[in-house]
Amino acid sequence: MPMLTQLRRDHANMARLLHVLSLKHRTLAHGKRPDFQLVREVVDYILDYMNSFTIPLERLYSEHLLAKAPEADELSRQLASDYQGLHERLLQLSHNIDMILMDAVVPMDRFADDLKAYLDAHRAYLRAEREKLFPLIRTHLTDEDQQRLLKMLPAGAEDSLSRLQEAYPQLYAEFKEAPSPFDRDTELENKSQSQ
Repeated sequence: MPMLTQLRRDHANMARLLHVLSLKHRTLAHGKRPDFQLVREVVDYILDYMNSFTIPLERLYSEHLLAKAPEADELSRQLASDYQGLHERLLQLSHNIDMILMDAVVPMDRFADDLKAYLDAHRAYLRAEREKLFPLIRTHLTDEDQQRLLKMLPAGAEDSLSRLQEAYPQLYAEFKEAPSPFDRDTELENKSQSQ
């Protein structure tokens, strides 16, 4: 299923980026100053990724899924609302990082709390997509439907990781070191098959 494969890849990449941010949050929680320039890069990248890839993709599959499964309407509205909340949290973090990088006074405990709230909200959003939306896509959209939707995405949307490597080399290095949920899923599948 082409779209589900792309969505799973998207989730895995986002989980790795969130892992990088959670390491920076852990540094803050221990009373130390993380590399705020790297935090800035992660936030910028996620905002760009949301605007150029995730929002168009979600709009496409919501419209097509609702045409085939009207029962998905409530879920679609909830995910859209949650996503808007994520975007607002991320914009607030972006603003606060700007202030920090300009040496303005920003209470680090408040920033740490905001970062943690964002991380928790984004992980909950990804979990809701995996557990509720993906099964609906699998049930109601054929491979042909999914392939057609992927072709309707803006040009270059899938090239975001290569842009990450070029624009944010330090972030890309940490991203590559972050554990991949695909590795964990493969490990779980291998365990269940061996039993």
